[in-house]
Amino acid sequence: MDDLKRRWERLAPHVTVVGPDDDRPRPAVLMFHGCGGLREHLPRYAEAARAAGWRAFVVDSYEPRGWGRAFTLTTVCTGLVLRGRERAGDVLATIQAVSARPDVDETRLALAGWSHGGWSIMELMSGERSPGAMGVADPQAADLSGIKAVWLMYPYIGPFAFNRMKPWRLCPRVLAVTCKSDHLTTVRNAEQVNAMIRNCGAEVESWIAVGTHAFDEGTNNGPMRHDPALTEEALRRFKAFLTDVSPPF
Repeated sequence: MDDLKRRWERLAPHVTVVGPDDDRPRPAVLMFHGCGGLREHLPRYAEAARAAGWRAFVVDSYEPRGWGRAFTLTTVCTGLVLRGRERAGDVLATIQAVSARPDVDETRLALAGWSHGGWSIMELMSGERSPGAMGVADPQAADLSGIKAVWLMYPYIGPFAFNRMKPWRLCPRVLAVTCKSDHLTTVRNAEQVNAMIRNCGAEVESWIAVGTHAFDEGTNNGPMRHDPALTEEALRRFKAFLTDVSPPF
């Protein structure tokens, strides 16, 4: 089993860093893709973060494991491997490593997750951090005090997300995006989850986007349909959310 240091050593070569061209300690948003893998829409969000004065760290969870898209679509997307609880170890390792960078303000961190990535973040927020939890030997070693905000982009809260109604241990500011035509959840289910997070003491803004799951990806796949106009609105809201959490300086 990896410890956080070893997990980061595996992830680091596959992390894309986007941000202002300086070495000032800036706020950082850590970004985690959906079960279909790293797609072309996440770099657009990273550029929006840069425009807000943030550094963005786009984490590819699949390349370090040697997994291709065909494999992950049939295994991760079906819940056979790497469920959110286990992938939360990637989130922890990234928090620990990025917080130590001199060009990052470790007191101003945001987590952003799309679908499976959002599930993984939610598992981190609600889970026990005893040794071995979240797929790493030392989950308790990561300092989570700098997490000020969470962006949940159509997070997976379906049948395999057993802990979706488990209270969070942290209370950062949250923007939760629910898709009105999401085939993986109902709006009612999503709003119940959002209400649970609010009850933990977090400030939660809910946006019900009139689109399908993964509407911001540039391709159409099964019940998912790309919506360019809605994508632009999501990018605008992402930048505004980060700006509101930590204005540029």
